[in-house]
Amino acid sequence: MQPHTFVRTLVLTLAAITLVPTAFGADQTVPGAGNANANQLVARTPRVIEAHGFLVDNATRIQDPRLRAATLDLLRNPDFCITSRVGVGDTVKANIIAALTAAGLVNPADDATFPGGLKAGVFPAILDEGSACPHMPMAFDAAPGSAFTSHHGYPGGLPIHEANNLRAALGLTAGYRASYGPGSAHADHDDEDANWLSSPFFIDQDVMIAAPIWHDWAKTMVFQWTADGQEFVELNIGGTPANGSATGGHHIISVAESMKRGLPPVFVIAQASAHSNPTLGNEFKVVAWLRSAAVLAQIDPVASGYLQLDATGFHLPALRKLAAGVDLVGAGQTNLLAEYTLHNLSDADFTFSIPAAADAALLIAKLAQLYGFDPTNVATYNTHFRNPIFANTSEERLLVLYGNGGLPAVQHELDVLHARRVF
Repeated sequence: MQPHTFVRTLVLTLAAITLVPTAFGADQTVPGAGNANANQLVARTPRVIEAHGFLVDNATRIQDPRLRAATLDLLRNPDFCITSRVGVGDTVKANIIAALTAAGLVNPADDATFPGGLKAGVFPAILDEGSACPHMPMAFDAAPGSAFTSHHGYPGGLPIHEANNLRAALGLTAGYRASYGPGSAHADHDDEDANWLSSPFFIDQDVMIAAPIWHDWAKTMVFQWTADGQEFVELNIGGTPANGSATGGHHIISVAESMKRGLPPVFVIAQASAHSNPTLGNEFKVVAWLRSAAVLAQIDPVASGYLQLDATGFHLPALRKLAAGVDLVGAGQTNLLAEYTLHNLSDADFTFSIPAAADAALLIAKLAQLYGFDPTNVATYNTHFRNPIFANTSEERLLVLYGNGGLPAVQHELDVLHARRVF
């Protein structure tokens, strides 16, 4: 039997095991009861520590002082302030939800089905709400990279996911410069890739570093940890089923914070392009997400330079026109920059990570009894077995090991972790 086929047969074996999240029963109007446990776990997890260090090291390379300072504050400061939530009391929340609803940027039907209603989904529970400096409900490093059964759904999944995306973004940027830069055809400009900031073939390195770091940070709020080691569920924002632009709330909340901090339009639009490039008929999605984020940030997206408005509606603005100082033979400036699509491509690891998450969950459940764990004892299993394993090895690594060496290779990996007292 082929390894992949064997994994799928485990579904039948494990049909009676409770592997589906029960987070719908959690009270999402208050910070997650499992956040502190996740904080403790990642503080001693080498893979998470390495990922965090990689993000910080690259953030220090950002040349724009304001963007560099904000990014390092996000990564390093345990008291990072959520500026987009300052002064947002119940009345303001109600007004924002009304504005999103009127613009078709949330689904009003979700108010009856989402835990805590639209208010809890649009404004996830945080620490020190109502103060001059609201705080994240868990450490940046403790957050998962997605929903419990999706990619990187374990403590530390966020920095691991972001580190992989940043490596992809840097690689894609280098590839574009190598493939489409001057090369031998323009020998007199061979040095322009080495000095990219002043190069006429310009791809903003600051954006390509910062966008993957800022894109997912709000998962610290929307995917909080429950008492049984599972996660809050996430509200879709940015559209409705009818208009086709709804996306995970973390995406919109993350962009709102960047807008509230007045970060540069080219960066913010690239950040907003993570879930869809703005090309091939998809500009409306990125526009909807920018509009949604502006409502949350309580700013005018046109006046702030994040959108433009004409007789046909909202569009992405044409940037760098003033910096270039010239009109390209009367054609005007494009509103499509390479950074937007490159950031979107860098966030594409989910095509492997989501199936890896599902298969890895089945594999460790199959082996759990060897180490004295019962998957039906949900809280103990998640907190002391599943989450520590995934944080220390990753779901992707387990699937690669399984593809190369079958179940014995996975068991060997767990044996190593067990010997290290990871679980």
